[in-house]
Amino acid sequence: MDQVTLDRRAAVTALVVERKDLLVVAGLGSAAYDLMAAGDHDSNFYLWGGMGSAAMIGLGLATAQPQRPVLALTGDGEMLMGMGALATIALRKPNNLTVAVLDNGHYGETGMQESHTRRGVALDRVAQACGFPWTGTINDMDGIAALRARMAAQQGLAFATIKIAAENPPRVLPPRDGVFLKNRFRAALG
Repeated sequence: MDQVTLDRRAAVTALVVERKDLLVVAGLGSAAYDLMAAGDHDSNFYLWGGMGSAAMIGLGLATAQPQRPVLALTGDGEMLMGMGALATIALRKPNNLTVAVLDNGHYGETGMQESHTRRGVALDRVAQACGFPWTGTINDMDGIAALRARMAAQQGLAFATIKIAAENPPRVLPPRDGVFLKNRFRAALG
C-alpha cells in the first residue's frame, strides 16, 4: 500500500516561506523547478548539472556559513546517485544543514521509471545508519512545518525524506546562466 503523498510544489513552498536568512541549494531538475515556482530568491542556488552533488554543495555552504541555516533540496534519483555524501556529511555534522529529499519513487527527469525508493530503499534510514542525528519521513504538511521550524532554529544536522506525489507539474525554469547565478548567490552571502 502506498503512503500518503504531498503535492511537491505546496511542500517546497511551505519549506521556504518566511525564509529569512535561509540558503537553499536545489538539485538539478524538479527540485530546482519547484524552488523556482515557490519564488526566485537571491539566496537560491540552482544546480543545472553535477547530478548527485546538491548535498555536498550544501555541506560546503553550511561549513562556510555556520551562522546561517542551509537547505540542500534534492530528489530521490539525485540522492541515490550521491549516497556516499551522506557518510561524509554525517561525520562532519554541521548544525545548520538540512538535507531534504523530494521522494516520488521515480526518476522524473528521464521518463518516470521507478527508482530504488519505490522498491523499498529508505533514504532516511540510510542517513540514520550513516550517523545523521535526526532523520525522518514526512508525508503531511504538519511535518513540513516542523522541519521548517527545525531549520530556522538550527537544531542540528537533519535529513528528511518528503513523500511527494509521482507527477510532473509544468516546469518553472530558474535562470540558466551559471555566472549570473554564482555572482548573485555570492552577493547574497555578503
